[in-house]
Amino acid sequence: MNAQFQQTLLDNASRPFRGSGRFSYHYSRGKLSSDCIFREVLKRGIFPAEARFLDLGCGQGSLFGWLLAARNLYEKGSWPSDWAPPPKPLSLRGVELMQKDVDRAVRAFGSTHPVVTVHQGDMCEVDLGQADVITILDALHYIDYARQVEVLERIRAALPPGGLFLTRVGDAGAGLPYHLCNWVDRVVTFVRGHRLPTLYGRRLADWIDLLQSLGFQVESMSMSEGKPFANIMLIARVPVQNDGFDGYLP
Repeated sequence: MNAQFQQTLLDNASRPFRGSGRFSYHYSRGKLSSDCIFREVLKRGIFPAEARFLDLGCGQGSLFGWLLAARNLYEKGSWPSDWAPPPKPLSLRGVELMQKDVDRAVRAFGSTHPVVTVHQGDMCEVDLGQADVITILDALHYIDYARQVEVLERIRAALPPGGLFLTRVGDAGAGLPYHLCNWVDRVVTFVRGHRLPTLYGRRLADWIDLLQSLGFQVESMSMSEGKPFANIMLIARVPVQNDGFDGYLP
């Protein structure tokens, strides 16, 4: 059942992007079908039962299409028994630096969607507001080290007790797999019409230490699924109780 279900989920999640053009549609299908993190966050029940989501560096909003399709299938009774129930998105707010990606998202979801809003903005400057879940998938390494800390401080302040910050990073201590991951990243960035960026990676232990210093409880999980990469998902949760932390609480 799972193979058939995953195909149905993919079809539903990518359908909104038909209206954004051939590139947008096929990009969403390729991203959602080949990247294991989308499947795993649902299957493992990483997200809370319902939440206000904020995706920084959201691109054209592929994650939003995925979450909406998942919830729709679940509510129709079409959901694998060995997968956790998907979250109910109360709001899906995206911030993306590249206007072309924002335009694709708006064409996909419309400008008056009841749940989805995507705006052009820089994650280093935009007002994060309040959210229950904040995600940055494969984008933190595009900003320099000092601004990485600033963004993470602001994310910590925007999350309530029990809030979740989910990100995926490359482990700069992994040697060749890390460099292969960066090479693929540069190719994809170029194909999407962006300039080749300078990348600011950290060793996995340093990412974890940084998040813990800001008061997060951190779990790490490989997200390469047999590929010769060094992709790591970091699940950083705000403790339900302060436990003496005297840092970046709102």
